[in-house]
Amino acid sequence: MIHYHNAVPRSGVNGRALVATARRLLTAADVANRGLSVSLVDDGRIRRLNRDYRGHDRPTDVLTFPLDGAVLEPSPEPLLGDVVISVETAKRQAAGYDAPLQREIYRLLIHGLLHLMGYDHVEATQRRVMRREERRLAKAIGLPWPYDSAPVYSRDADASSG
Repeated sequence: MIHYHNAVPRSGVNGRALVATARRLLTAADVANRGLSVSLVDDGRIRRLNRDYRGHDRPTDVLTFPLDGAVLEPSPEPLLGDVVISVETAKRQAAGYDAPLQREIYRLLIHGLLHLMGYDHVEATQRRVMRREERRLAKAIGLPWPYDSAPVYSRDADASSG
């Protein structure tokens, strides 16, 4: 199950398509038996989350909050965790890539899902593995990958908690 919440009025994001894509990504990532929470927020909200949970008082594009096997209630479909995406930051990044907002949201969803699955990009070897998996998942959902010229990940450019 995909739990979806869009807290940004008139965001320009197609929520139904995002939920359907999230389902396809779970299948492509071999975790179709797991649920996922996806929230779209503004820069103010993600900045507060980034400050409160990571100690970085600035907005970021995506934050993840893995549940790490926590059992909140009995469920046949345990949740991997939460992916929180800033629509405002995604819009700026999409413009920088000359990509539609929806595509950038999908890219950030892929990135967040991989963080929930334990991938990281702190070290060069981790970055290579994570980028390869990002491209594989993008291909699985038919997402063009215009991000090859994107800046190299930094520790603070995007984030997962933990």
